[in-house]
Amino acid sequence: MRTAYFDCVSGISGDMILGSLVDAGLELPQLSDELRKLNLDEFGLTSETVSRHGISGTKVTVVSREGHIHRNLSSVLDIINSSDLPDYAKEKAGKIFERLAEAEADVHGTSTDEVHFHEVGAVDAIVDVVGAVVGFELLGIEQIRASVLRFGRGTTTGSHGAMPIPVPAVVALCRGVPSERTDIPFELVTPTGAAILTTLASNIGDPLIITTEKVGYGAGSRDLEQAPNLLRVEIGEVSPTQRNERLILIETNIDDMTPEIYGFLLEELLTNGAKDAYLTPIIMKKGRPGIQLSALAEPHLAPKMSSIMIRETTTLGVRRTQVDRLAVSRTSGTHQTCYGPVRVKIADINGKSRITPEYEDCARIAREKQVPILDVYKSIKTD
Repeated sequence: MRTAYFDCVSGISGDMILGSLVDAGLELPQLSDELRKLNLDEFGLTSETVSRHGISGTKVTVVSREGHIHRNLSSVLDIINSSDLPDYAKEKAGKIFERLAEAEADVHGTSTDEVHFHEVGAVDAIVDVVGAVVGFELLGIEQIRASVLRFGRGTTTGSHGAMPIPVPAVVALCRGVPSERTDIPFELVTPTGAAILTTLASNIGDPLIITTEKVGYGAGSRDLEQAPNLLRVEIGEVSPTQRNERLILIETNIDDMTPEIYGFLLEELLTNGAKDAYLTPIIMKKGRPGIQLSALAEPHLAPKMSSIMIRETTTLGVRRTQVDRLAVSRTSGTHQTCYGPVRVKIADINGKSRITPEYEDCARIAREKQVPILDVYKSIKTD
């Protein structure tokens, strides 16, 4: 699957997205031709090569003759929907601005109909959004992924006066998105950049395996001291049958608990969402035999897994480590055998299906039919 992966080392903005795509091979005249379908005469596109910390990038600028105009959502959607843009561009750009309106309404305690876009309602913001949507299509991008977002700190000035960084609209747009707070005293993630990414990206923050074919760097206006003010995009192929997952491994060592508890404990962890839970015999201090209890879970479940371990065991603490797991895509199905239907997991391994029966079904059939469970397993492969 042709994928654009954004490495947001210095945040993300609309013009940085355009700059990265142009730097990766998107032809500026071709992009400009598509944007003329907006039927707006008040803008033009320019690009220049700049350097940030010795790294070459492309700075794309929307040159607008329009004054400072406040538009509401319906006005922006009218511009987009009355244009000669293809339907896919109208739909995706419209969704981006609807998310912006929802975020602004959430911040100001009003409805999307009453929201007036200030900075993001101007022609340059409309061009940034539509340009990104069109640019992805022109480059044949099928999927968008991104790294953890990095936010700056301090304050900035908008139409409502001084605001904290990240600005409230960005925080609303990035709810549920992994982010890092840095000491960089500037706005790194803009509302336009956040809206484009959170609307179009299928995943933000998780690692992936990508075979990179093209790389582009989109430059921001400011030259930061703390980091190169660049948005990097890698364009390449990602296998649809494999995915990387960022998980948390929670572990503790125990040498003073009755063994009967462990069966209950593993069941509790798995029932509450652990992807895996297991026991490992170990030798602890002073030569004592002990058990290492381990659970693998999604990051948001790490507090729950830790609480279960502390509550249900004699441990006084747990270790938590971030791990990356390569997972093969799989589906569920039912396989007909000589003993009856058996639920199975079907994995795609390099284009070939690998079928694994569900243990519970095999065990139930073995008991009901009074046959060895190995025969039930074999029937999956022979039937």
